[in-house]
Amino acid sequence: MEEVTPMGPTETPDLPMIPFNRPALEGRELDYVRESMLSGHQSSGGEFGRKAMAILAEETGAEDVLLTTSCTSALELSAMLLDLGPDDTVIVPSFTFTTSALAFARQGARLLFCDIEPHTLGIDAEHLASLIDDSVKAVVVVHYAGIACDLEGVQKVLADHPGVTLVEDNAHSLFGTWRDRPLGSYGRFAAQSFHDTKNFICGEGGALLLNEARDVDRARVLYDKGTNRRAFLLGQVDKYSWKDTGSSFGLSDVLAAYLLAQLEQREVIQAKRKAVWDRYHEALAPYADEHGFTIMETPAERTSAYHMFYVLLDSHERRNAVLGSLREGGVQATFHYVPLHSSDAGRMFALRETACPVTDDVSGRLLRLPFYNNLSGEDADRVVETFLASLSASAPV
Repeated sequence: MEEVTPMGPTETPDLPMIPFNRPALEGRELDYVRESMLSGHQSSGGEFGRKAMAILAEETGAEDVLLTTSCTSALELSAMLLDLGPDDTVIVPSFTFTTSALAFARQGARLLFCDIEPHTLGIDAEHLASLIDDSVKAVVVVHYAGIACDLEGVQKVLADHPGVTLVEDNAHSLFGTWRDRPLGSYGRFAAQSFHDTKNFICGEGGALLLNEARDVDRARVLYDKGTNRRAFLLGQVDKYSWKDTGSSFGLSDVLAAYLLAQLEQREVIQAKRKAVWDRYHEALAPYADEHGFTIMETPAERTSAYHMFYVLLDSHERRNAVLGSLREGGVQATFHYVPLHSSDAGRMFALRETACPVTDDVSGRLLRLPFYNNLSGEDADRVVETFLASLSASAPV
């Protein structure tokens, strides 16, 4: 990309708005949805769902995969499998979406909010080590923006607490890796998202990756509304009945058909997203010191899933000013999470108050640029130009 010449953020009022996200058809989505609707089987458990789950299992190495109605429901299913109660604690990063915590609070556990480290914006292993005690039943990690968190540090902490379950909220990071191993394969459970803001979509959907064989049979019972329906379908019992708690978690085969078409195009989709990420990085890196922002990086031993592109500005006030200026210039950038530890519900469900200063700082300075599969090079350049102009306009006098 050629060197950027900043322009005024309102010099092109007639240009269309560049949205933050734009879902895209990438393969045979419409064909598969039509086939599913004409097949006579539109509920969960159909042929398209089986094929989508097979791809996910092959790519991640999971023992089993359960397609769910959302990442939230996948996390809720993992929480049910942990048999949590009021004496149990789950440690969750404060810098994440509400459902990373809500799923475990719903099952009665108390929460401890952990800070993040500044390089990956993932959970801070040192803070985790200071929080963990005998009441902790699980630790939830988030691979933010498609970049692996400090898994080495987390594993060292959990090595001294073998009874603690690791759960990966892998909503951002399908097909990302750490040390050449897929993200989503490190925890006992890993939750995926196929919401239309993610890399692979079906409108609303998710999946629970089961990485230990011991969980498969019970997970299938909870998944099938507490019944042994799977054993019946496999011919292992002559009828099925209510066996355990559970819920209706299954993803409609119509949505699974859409998802399958997306997963079949996984190399194409990831290549498109990498191209957008690389274009932003190449264009913005030369201006970071001059304009006082920190650019997103991919640390060593990690392969990004290319879920988003963010920058960190030098203050909360300047971040907000730049956001406003970008929107005036037709660029729909946005911020991200409000820290959970300072939310009303976070205080309600927390075992005790914890300090998360990095989370507080990052939340106030982070800005996400428009990022989607088919963002054109021309539009990406316009985003960069408008961003740099907005920075210049907001610079301290």
